[in-house]
Amino acid sequence: MRVTDGTDGPAARTTAQRPRRGRWLAGGAVALIATVLGLTLALRSGAAPACAAPIRPHTAAALLAPPAAGTLHQGKATFYDSKGAGGNCSYPAAPADRLYVALGPDEYADGAACGGYLDVTGPKGKVRVMVMDQCPECGPGHLDLSREAFARIADPVRGIVDVSYRLVVDPPLAGPLTFRIKEGASQWWFAVLVAGHGNPLRAVEVRQGSSGGWRAASRESYNYWLIDSGAGPGPYQIRVTDSRGHRVIASGIRMAPGQVQRSTVRMYGAASGGSTTTSASPTAGPKSATSAAARPSPSPSTEVPAATPTSAAATSDVATSGRATEEAAALAPASLAAAPPACR
Repeated sequence: MRVTDGTDGPAARTTAQRPRRGRWLAGGAVALIATVLGLTLALRSGAAPACAAPIRPHTAAALLAPPAAGTLHQGKATFYDSKGAGGNCSYPAAPADRLYVALGPDEYADGAACGGYLDVTGPKGKVRVMVMDQCPECGPGHLDLSREAFARIADPVRGIVDVSYRLVVDPPLAGPLTFRIKEGASQWWFAVLVAGHGNPLRAVEVRQGSSGGWRAASRESYNYWLIDSGAGPGPYQIRVTDSRGHRVIASGIRMAPGQVQRSTVRMYGAASGGSTTTSASPTAGPKSATSAAARPSPSPSTEVPAATPTSAAATSDVATSGRATEEAAALAPASLAAAPPACR
């Protein structure tokens, strides 16, 4: 059981998984011994020591992906309290029913699982929860439920229980879609949070006005969709595609950072928007704390690149996650900034 004291929450969560000690310590020790022996033999023979490759911990290339649809997964569940915050998925607040879950890095998948729903079954019954957060210390199959959700399936005194869970396909009551332009956004740097979609999202595309080409946005690990070079001053049409292939278009999205703009479009169902467009209206909403700071806007003299048309076939292959290289550089330790000298 992970009970927080108020310091836990979206700000306390990180996207870095804690190192798993079991495997790579042994491999690292072997590599270190081999390197030392090799250098010793070279020195004894009088030969100049060759440049040794840096010793790095062994890391498994885990496949990052949300829980597979239609598959019953087995795992365990603990619980925590987000204190009403919207978690690493950057939602302005937790769901009103407070039924949510944090996934480990493998299943959180750099934000690809955000906004999806899981049906979780435990000793006492079943509960449906929305993916809202990341649990950095959780391995595959470890669900960190809200306190309220855990109480639906088990006695909280137990702290940790075995569960089964399944990704919900086309969950009902999803939508309508809402859009939130990030603080610091402008016509030269675009970032939008899409919510109310039900199934996990696969792609978000933006275009200025109602004509011209669509520009693909890339999803950041904190669940905003970015176009680094901007999308113009707006208003925008935003085309949203989910993991089940549903695609809708919302129009009239304004450059209004910090405001939640509610559309009438739903991703699927009798009331879905289909391929039609609808104007979004602003609704008041609290500002979201995210793991990335707002970027400063370039000067007005910066030229906005022309939109690049995207074919329907290419749309399905749009990358659904990506980390900003500038953020990676900013987070890198100073000791790694300079490359080691080349072997001579």
